[in-house]
Amino acid sequence: MTFSWKRIYAIFNKDLKDLSKNLFVSSIIVLPILMAFLYGGMYDMNLELHYMVINLTLASVTAFIQCAVIAEEKEKHTLRGLMLSPASLTEILTGKSLVTLFLTAITLVLCSMIMDYEPASLGMVAIALIISMLFYIGIGTLLGLLSRTVVEASVIILPVIFLFGFGSLLMVLVDKYPALSFIEYLPNIQLVEFAYKVEEGLGFGDLWSHLAILLAWAVVSFIVTAFVYKKRELD
Repeated sequence: MTFSWKRIYAIFNKDLKDLSKNLFVSSIIVLPILMAFLYGGMYDMNLELHYMVINLTLASVTAFIQCAVIAEEKEKHTLRGLMLSPASLTEILTGKSLVTLFLTAITLVLCSMIMDYEPASLGMVAIALIISMLFYIGIGTLLGLLSRTVVEASVIILPVIFLFGFGSLLMVLVDKYPALSFIEYLPNIQLVEFAYKVEEGLGFGDLWSHLAILLAWAVVSFIVTAFVYKKRELD
């Protein structure tokens, strides 16, 4: 079976149309934008606040939309037909992820403009954000496969939004409870630490470890997602 961009575009176009009609899902984009306006108007924005909004965008927009898109297919009983179609797993996930990536990118740009965030190295930050988006797409797809309806997806995604969207607040517990030191390796925390080092002007040699951890999270999420997808396909 050959890789087909036509099949990917067909899936992308279908999901884009479905999402434009589903305000319950697409309205999630408003949340991080409102947070950007709120923090930008009330506080002297620092890097921590910038990345609270950015991590919230990734956890809510990227993960939730991806989760809802997959769950909607299951709710409408069209996912099984998609699995049995000539489209491969890679084509299906790519087509469904493009809409999420597109909306996430727009939201991140808008929030950055509202907060007046300009990283010292846009290229390095962009790489970290893209890898982070892949992780959240993997998590969103996984939870979407485990959900039966869009409403159920909106509930099952809440722990992800709180853990990864506001998880940086948990760092205050690390010093008090050493057993919670694993929190430092969460993707949202790694993204913040990466951003701080970028602002310090450090080079790739000092940044690659954070990118490697982010990539590891993304790879693991896709491996687990592929396993669950194949199981659903066989069922």
